[in-house]
Amino acid sequence: MGRTAILTAAALAVALPFATPLGAQQAGPPHAFLFGAWTGGLVPPPSTVTAQGCLAQPTVIFTRDVVMRATLTDIAYAQRLIETARGTGDGIDIRLVPQPGAQAAPAGLGLAGGGSTGFGCPEADTLHVQRISNNEISFPGCRDFPFPLVRCPAG
Repeated sequence: MGRTAILTAAALAVALPFATPLGAQQAGPPHAFLFGAWTGGLVPPPSTVTAQGCLAQPTVIFTRDVVMRATLTDIAYAQRLIETARGTGDGIDIRLVPQPGAQAAPAGLGLAGGGSTGFGCPEADTLHVQRISNNEISFPGCRDFPFPLVRCPAG
């Protein structure tokens, strides 16, 4: 009996630091719900979308450290590094790493050129993401993305 109690206590001492309480959420970045591919934004999102069709050419892709966006006239995605992400009542405010010379560049309206690395938002290095639902977001005030975006379904 004594040996069983000692082994049980030792097992608990090893396992408890790694245990997550039931119902507790895993710690992660505040923008984790955005991770993945999204379509729409530049144009109205499709009413029905397949995983294959959506993932073949998503409009915006979010990762932990980078947000990538499509433009209307370039096959390459514009990439911006994420400096910080902060939760708001209805979404996320993402602060992007400033790009040298980006302020002096002409507005691109989603077309190729100096403004294409931004989102057409009032602040070039800030992206406000409004969470409409688990699978729908918008970028309020960003002229390059006048329409909502929907999450690409899993393949």
